[in-house]
Amino acid sequence: MEIRPAVPDDAAAAAALYEIVEPWSVTTAELMRAGLEEGSGSRARAAFAAFEDEQLIGWGTCAVIPGSNPLSAQLRVLVHPEYRSLGAGTGLVEWTHAHLKAAGAVNVRVFADPASREWASQWGYQQTRQVHYAGIDPREAPALPVVPAGVRLEPLVEVDPRLVYAADEVAQRIKPGDAKIESRPYEDWLNDVWQARGMMLDLSVAALQDDEVIGFTLGTGSYHKIWSQMTATMPEHQGRGLAKLVKCAALHRAADAGVVGAYTANYDGNEPMLAVNNWLGYRRAATHSVLVCPL
Repeated sequence: MEIRPAVPDDAAAAAALYEIVEPWSVTTAELMRAGLEEGSGSRARAAFAAFEDEQLIGWGTCAVIPGSNPLSAQLRVLVHPEYRSLGAGTGLVEWTHAHLKAAGAVNVRVFADPASREWASQWGYQQTRQVHYAGIDPREAPALPVVPAGVRLEPLVEVDPRLVYAADEVAQRIKPGDAKIESRPYEDWLNDVWQARGMMLDLSVAALQDDEVIGFTLGTGSYHKIWSQMTATMPEHQGRGLAKLVKCAALHRAADAGVVGAYTANYDGNEPMLAVNNWLGYRRAATHSVLVCPL
């Protein structure tokens, strides 16, 4: 077996592995190739590939969480079902841990099949919660709810990014999670979020009132499948149905664009968003354990 840093030519095989192991994940070979080209040599993120007889059988990715204090990180490890228990997962965890330690991260989070909890405990991973994956065909989304008076809906491509940045700064601080998010510079956010490869600004929606973003949903992916990366309502506007509104509007835009699959993930206990997704018609695809480990 060989484990090495991933290169752009690994993208197609890695995307195929995702389809086998985590079909709810939204990725394409093109996006993965672009990410590998742009992230080459980065301390903030990295990807590693495991091979057996020149066949890609495992894939590990890791990244520090921007704006976290203390500096936290996340990783993902996938191993082909036919090649498990051969050491690929262990090797990929060790490679990703080494990279994150060098980057200065003090802890790392992973979403993993519950069956791997005992295996992961050898590094000190402990479960903190669960995360649920769900998906929907956007063409099956319900009718758009009534838009409250004084509120207008706009695709993010038509919204000033500084308004979305201001809302996202609030959302990152109040969202459920294991990492404590404080703030990040606007230019970093613009480059890593707004201008990121695969960011579907035309299929993402904001609710605005008095020229302020009071709620938004942010999607990534392609015109085939999209991933709901973030949905948030500003604290003073919660309880008005804005999350349901922007997500529903985004699904309608996705359906009109030809998207056939929309996916998302929510922590266990995030009852408001779970209720929104249930109302929209999302169907549960999988449940993973959220495991955190000190580095």
